[in-house]
Amino acid sequence: MVLEVRAVSDLSPDERAAFFDRDAGVSDVRSDVEEIVDRVRTEGDVAVREFCREFDGVEVGNLDVTDDAERAYDEIDAEVREAIETAAANVRAFHERQVPEDWRDSFGGDSGGVQELGRRFRPLERVGVYAPGGTAAYPSSVLMGVVPAKVAGVDHVALATPPAEELNPVTLAAAHVAGADRIYSVGGAQAIGALAYGTESVTGVQKVVGPGNKWVTAAKAAVRGDVDIDFLAGPSEVLVLADETADPDLVAADLVAQAEHDPAASVVAVTDDEALAADVVEAAEREIDDRERAGVIREALENDASGVLHARSMSEAVLFAEEYAAEHLSIQADDDEALLDRITNAGSVFLGPHTPVAAGDYASGTNHVLPTSGGAKRYGGLSVDTFLRSTTVQRLDRDGLDALADTITTLAEAEGLEAHAESVRARFDDGEAGAGSDSDPEAEPE
Repeated sequence: MVLEVRAVSDLSPDERAAFFDRDAGVSDVRSDVEEIVDRVRTEGDVAVREFCREFDGVEVGNLDVTDDAERAYDEIDAEVREAIETAAANVRAFHERQVPEDWRDSFGGDSGGVQELGRRFRPLERVGVYAPGGTAAYPSSVLMGVVPAKVAGVDHVALATPPAEELNPVTLAAAHVAGADRIYSVGGAQAIGALAYGTESVTGVQKVVGPGNKWVTAAKAAVRGDVDIDFLAGPSEVLVLADETADPDLVAADLVAQAEHDPAASVVAVTDDEALAADVVEAAEREIDDRERAGVIREALENDASGVLHARSMSEAVLFAEEYAAEHLSIQADDDEALLDRITNAGSVFLGPHTPVAAGDYASGTNHVLPTSGGAKRYGGLSVDTFLRSTTVQRLDRDGLDALADTITTLAEAEGLEAHAESVRARFDDGEAGAGSDSDPEAEPE
């Protein structure tokens, strides 16, 4: 058996750490990645092409393959083209609901005068999206990165995806549908370096987003500060919360589906029903050999961060899920809404037996670029907000400033910043704040 049922209460400190202290393996490759990024920064296309030969075994001609995308769109199977269009439309519709509106409002209550404050939102000008390649092609990641950026209003969205003797036409078609402005045939750490700093062929960007292996993640860590990034993501994760009403075959299907991403994937089911736990183990075992990526799946299910766990109650199961903070959280239980109300830490939640994680991976419309390794305790997944900057705006009239003057000057002087206080007093004719009126001091009294 690749899985065995363990009791949550019996897990040793080391076993709990394997579940809760997941990482992306960045430290293993950090020094090598920093060298790659530095060479791309200083040598440009020459270094990029050298690394494509070394790591991908591909002699890259033109790094810019934008013109190939429309041709790929026209040439792919009509059914695949329709699936891309449908998925893109759903992703676009969901993210359009996220676009914030500029606003201004009056503040200050009964203090008098005008104190008008607001916030406005503007997109970044240039963004780079990374879409993985390697052992599988991910046109879905193209949609998840490019579409929200275009919805946000980003003017220049560049896509980087690993080179190949023949680039995956479905990935290129997805880039065309999503609206990528430039497409580059470069992957790995060298792609992140090229997007961050620019080369002769690659336009530098302000922010780099998208999932990737540990080399990509380490490169995003290396360039962070010079450009912005979304977050550092590790191997894929799923946690299924299930009670006695769950179908073990469906629970196992979600575990196996996520396991086929990566041998280092973390796939976990937690239930308060011991019989269900045993049935899930058996169902997963039956399914593995039917899958093309059986070897990858088996490795993922056998790693220390995967397992089927029996909890003494659903409350204990929820506590485990909160500490785990899953990238994908599936709740397959009779009262899934009640359990959802108790969940704070999750990247994306899938409710009910007919909501497989694959729905969010591809076509429901939510974004599948999500925090891993417990990141859901601190931030959310990719969204329109990722590509926006906010600016606050304020306008005060004389009475509005007068109402705040004593507060401002008192705090400024308490901090020893006399000029700050004087910048307020200078706006009053008599040099003193607190007059409470815009009236002319020489005017005749009524």
